[in-house]
Amino acid sequence: MTSSSEATPPTAPQLPGYVHVYSGKVRDLYAPLLADGRPDDERLLLVASDRISAYDFVLDTVVPDKGAVLTQLSLWWFEQLADLVPHHVLSSDGPQVPAVVAGRAVLVRRLDMVPVECVARAYLTGGGLEEYTATGMVSGIPLPAGLVDGSRLPEPIFTPSTKAPVGEHDEPISAAQVDELVGEPLRRRVADLTTRILARGNEIATSRGIILADTKVEFGRAPGAGPDDVDVVLADEVLTPDSSRFWPAETWLPGRQQPSYDKQFVRDWLTSSASGWDRRSGETPPSLPDEVVERTREKYVEAYKRLTGRNFG
Repeated sequence: MTSSSEATPPTAPQLPGYVHVYSGKVRDLYAPLLADGRPDDERLLLVASDRISAYDFVLDTVVPDKGAVLTQLSLWWFEQLADLVPHHVLSSDGPQVPAVVAGRAVLVRRLDMVPVECVARAYLTGGGLEEYTATGMVSGIPLPAGLVDGSRLPEPIFTPSTKAPVGEHDEPISAAQVDELVGEPLRRRVADLTTRILARGNEIATSRGIILADTKVEFGRAPGAGPDDVDVVLADEVLTPDSSRFWPAETWLPGRQQPSYDKQFVRDWLTSSASGWDRRSGETPPSLPDEVVERTREKYVEAYKRLTGRNFG
């Protein structure tokens, strides 16, 4: 994972022995400093913050323990998916992970990231539903007639999008456009892996009472990989409430918006009359009230417990 340097956000900790490299919406990247003071060009420290984003805005309210929940859940999923694809984690504890960020940070391989948001959908909702309603297709893939919000698809489909800068919106792109960006062999590889990850995730999650409606994953390759090199590594996070839609299986009912374990709870409050915010205004969303923060934290922790069978904290 490699990125350009930018200013450290207020919520990103200062870590002795590391230099800040980049901050995304909810994650901060640091390079370990070598004995001669140079940044390590093979490893990065990936720190999950408690920041939360919605509608392409990073909110000014944090959700306590969110970074730790997502980190620990990703580590658990990396284990479940290890036979499908290797992951980027080198260490999640010990002296290489500073105590101040322990539990929410992992030391990872540096990779050249595939410049595509790899999205797979097993159920129809959100932007996919809007596209289907207008065209009968999602990302150029024809779907059966008569599907509604929450309908299960015949099989998971790959619906990639652009990787927009922070503050801008990812836009759906076709397979042909992905081919132009990364080449057909790599597109076929990441499409296959993305849909298989979602299918494997649902095999596990549905037995534990959770449906994974869709997900976004990221892949990287060894630095300097050639255009036909399709050996990819799973990076960032995987199958978390931030990168996926989590629905309680017992309440799934097509034809309506589903209850969820993910940040849909935050989105719903922001677009309600209670927030007083108009998402079309371009203005920054308001701070979240304490009850929304606490309910959101409870949703994330409950999803972690149901999936892993482990207590959190």
